[in-house]
Amino acid sequence: METFAISEFKARCLAILDRVHKTGSPVLITKHGVPIARINPPVPELGATSGFSCMSGTAEELEDILAPLDPGDWNALQ
Repeated sequence: METFAISEFKARCLAILDRVHKTGSPVLITKHGVPIARINPPVPELGATSGFSCMSGTAEELEDILAPLDPGDWNALQ
């Protein structure tokens, strides 16, 4: 992993970020020789199977949820 002093990083920030993007290799930023930050390339998107999107298309609306309840149903809920 390449290491850059904070002053060098400040002067060459865009070039260093381009290098991380192109090579996929992280870089370490130091201040007085002490690591203060690590810059990693972005993690690839997980795609359509991540999170709740894996359930896409599995739900079905059976009734109008905004319609008033039947009085018989209302009494059953009490």
